[in-house]
Amino acid sequence: MNEVIRIGLDLAKTVFQVHGVNAAEEVTLRRQVRRSQMLAVFGKLPPCLIGIEACGSAHYWARELGKLGHTVRLMPPGYVKPYVRRNKNDAADAAALCEAVSRPTMRFVTAKTPQQQAAAGIHRVRQLLVKQRTAVMNAMRGLMAEFGLVARQGLGGIEQLLAIIDDPGDTTIPDPLQGGLVSLAATVRSLEREIEKADKTLRAWSRDDKTCRHLDTIPGFGPILSTAMVARVPDPDVFQDGRACAASIGVTPRQDSTGGKVKLGPISKRGDGYLRKLLVNAAMAVLRSKRAKQDPWLVKLLASKPLKVAAVALANKLARIAWAVMMRQEDYRPTPIQAA
Repeated sequence: MNEVIRIGLDLAKTVFQVHGVNAAEEVTLRRQVRRSQMLAVFGKLPPCLIGIEACGSAHYWARELGKLGHTVRLMPPGYVKPYVRRNKNDAADAAALCEAVSRPTMRFVTAKTPQQQAAAGIHRVRQLLVKQRTAVMNAMRGLMAEFGLVARQGLGGIEQLLAIIDDPGDTTIPDPLQGGLVSLAATVRSLEREIEKADKTLRAWSRDDKTCRHLDTIPGFGPILSTAMVARVPDPDVFQDGRACAASIGVTPRQDSTGGKVKLGPISKRGDGYLRKLLVNAAMAVLRSKRAKQDPWLVKLLASKPLKVAAVALANKLARIAWAVMMRQEDYRPTPIQAA
């Protein structure tokens, strides 16, 4: 009767909190476990259901505990929060996880394989490199603007500033700052080389992966977006339809409905912000191409909505198309009107 059948596991850096109940919903296990003791402690327990909040190391522990015979379910943090009682602490979080994982309406996150987790990680590496390059470029623009050297926006403007820095005959900027700008220019070029290495890795992966090749046939998709979809949506079968997939990314309208009156507002912005940003960028690329003048749906959309609102609507459509392509494992087929 005291055998544990369900556990809530609150992950941390060093000390984890465990909360377990038996078949009668009585608490039979409540303790702290250090990282080095995790596998030994759970190896002695009978196979049971374990609920974990989806976080940085959750996928690793889901794989390791699954090898011990346990059934592990990862849950979005926002869905677990309503089950936390009173003040927030590790014990309360573990109890909330134990309760939430038993709910029949709870939605779960698919545990990633090491390959899928590494694929998602290379996108985070590239995103960090791009963020660092942008920060250095902005610092360079600000420092040189103080001396009247202002360049146009974009990477083309940065090339103009780099040319000025590299010119030994240009004396617009005094020597103490000139040396610092040379260091910033070297940093920009180093980051660009690292970003290009990450891009080559993603392009090679896109060529080798079957699903990525199918996704590349969708208008606006390329190696970066297709690999991001495969890495961030490893199991499209968990979604009931394409709209559910788009809603998880946060590109569907937010509802505020009551009494039978449906009110739709701006997009919810839930889920993966990085993937949502890539979809909107892809939509902007499509709207600026010739396709926007040939597709009747896009022509009608642009005639009634501002450009960026139309881009978000198209991003919603692209997410639903991507889900269908991933489910069917076939190339995108445009409608006869679009093809004409």
